[in-house]
Amino acid sequence: MSSYQDILRRYWGYADFRGIQREIIESVGCGRDTLGLMPTGGGKSITFQVPAMAMKGVCIVITPLIALMKDQVQRLRQLGIRAEAVYSGLQHDDILRILENCILGSTKLLYVSPERLSSQLFLKKLSHMQVSFITVDEAHCISQWGYDFRPSYLEIANIRHLLPDVPVLALTATATPQVVDDIQDRLEFKAKNVFRMSFERKNLAYIVRNTPDKHYELIHILEGMQGSAIVYVRSRRHAREIAEHLCEAGLSATFYHAGLDHADKDRRQRDWQHDRIRIMVATNAFGMGIDKADVRYVVHYDCPDSLEAYFQEAGRAGRDGQPAKAILLYNSSDNGKLMKRVDDTYPPRDDIKEVYEHLAYYYQIATGDGYGVSHEFNIDEFCRCFHHFPIRVHSALQILQRAGYIDYDEEADQQARIRFLVGREDLYRLNQVSPSEERVIVALLRNYGGLFADYGYIDESLIAQHAGLTQPQTYDILKSLSDRKLISFIPRKQIPYIRYLQRREDKEHIQIPRSIYDERKKQYTQRIRSMLNYAQSANRCRSRLLLEYFGENTADNCHQCDVCLANEDRLTTEKGQKAAREKIMGLLADHRRHYITELLRLQLPTEELDAALAFLVQEEHIFQEDGIIELG
Repeated sequence: MSSYQDILRRYWGYADFRGIQREIIESVGCGRDTLGLMPTGGGKSITFQVPAMAMKGVCIVITPLIALMKDQVQRLRQLGIRAEAVYSGLQHDDILRILENCILGSTKLLYVSPERLSSQLFLKKLSHMQVSFITVDEAHCISQWGYDFRPSYLEIANIRHLLPDVPVLALTATATPQVVDDIQDRLEFKAKNVFRMSFERKNLAYIVRNTPDKHYELIHILEGMQGSAIVYVRSRRHAREIAEHLCEAGLSATFYHAGLDHADKDRRQRDWQHDRIRIMVATNAFGMGIDKADVRYVVHYDCPDSLEAYFQEAGRAGRDGQPAKAILLYNSSDNGKLMKRVDDTYPPRDDIKEVYEHLAYYYQIATGDGYGVSHEFNIDEFCRCFHHFPIRVHSALQILQRAGYIDYDEEADQQARIRFLVGREDLYRLNQVSPSEERVIVALLRNYGGLFADYGYIDESLIAQHAGLTQPQTYDILKSLSDRKLISFIPRKQIPYIRYLQRREDKEHIQIPRSIYDERKKQYTQRIRSMLNYAQSANRCRSRLLLEYFGENTADNCHQCDVCLANEDRLTTEKGQKAAREKIMGLLADHRRHYITELLRLQLPTEELDAALAFLVQEEHIFQEDGIIELG
């Protein structure tokens, strides 16, 4: 078996590990359940990809980020590492093929979305696999005390029961001490085993700008800086509007949010990553898994609702180790906006029950019916029909999911579909296709059958791999072939789904337990207050505040946040004024009267001289009259 360092050098080209990577790898390699706390940019993926290559069997990687798993699978394949991904939206035959390959031992890493863990097909095939270890990415999602709890993560404990001797590696970039303990309990660690990498970012300056006019302040910041930037906002509409305002001000900007189609997202992200666009204005849908180390500024136009979210998003600045800034724009109106999110995120119980009842009306499901049936869910149409606000409906559905009544999948990924519009013989006679287009057509024909008779689902990344192209290039070619009526191409898209986990109840019988409503509402309120405390604090080093929140204590200030710089400026000013007072009193020590112009000989900065003179007169240490000064 190759050593971990040999594998690192062979596949990734790095001479050695950094931070706590080696300790984590050796721990899981020895079969111990392991929790790794690593900040954004700490190199989490190396900690499971390297031991996966060193150990026999397949490593199961559980992550909620479909876009990230696809990206990592593609990169691993480019390195010559056999990797696959299973997620909602794949066809049954594709899932079966992938799982069979894992059983046969031809796959080293299998990425799985947490929703797939309860699939009977997955569980049946898993029992026949040789699994080296299980990796749980974004492990804070399993904790009810975490800021991003996802009920589907609770299924991981069932996987542990099926594979009792297989170790677990849990990874997260944001976890308070309470969440650290809860992760290990929920994942049924055989023994506590935590490796911590300091969350301190010495190159990152945290700054809060208290401003009544955020729009003016944002333009002022971005005009005065060089390099790439991310501006985080709360809503999709806000992302578009602010990007447009920045462009009108002559700045290079675009926007990104979950409502854009995949191709548009890819194009905007590529333009920003390759510096064709300097500023990305985005909701929190942007950022997970981005591979851009030279982001110089991350600006939060709107306050996040937790320090966990803020720390993770701010941490996308300066991953190259060069100086960077994380700036939060804040004013008094943010207090009311943040506290309103408590009511939006935890609407009254009666409102939640009403959403449940209206859902049944929407799908025409009678009491006692509906169990196990899935439905596409158009939240805008639902809200128009029953006069609800989308934010509160979204929150109500999440609470109903935690209570076990429905499964609410916001990110169900429907694969792209194509159908050939010309016959096979006509296709072979075409002489107006480029070499790249021909490779895409050949890849379609070799990997999928029946496309001349009907639409078939395709995997664009697979076609790209077989055609020797990038996924964006493949998408553009498919669009071009569709525009020329050679194929009909329906790009992939995300469609929310709702599945009833129980037979429909009358709303009077709906039970919302304290553990998923009252306790979590209290915890959410505390997180918002911690965020406000950070924004309003004017006398504590911001880096220390963040580190203490995550259970890391340090006696050293960062000397670069706005609070540290203001305090150091004040101390410098106070020292200068004290020195100026001493020099003035030294001049008057002879008890004679002096002309005030004689003070110029002391060669003191004007501001310090004026402040010192005013202080001495006010305290009656000296008298000043008609240009003459003397001791009091």
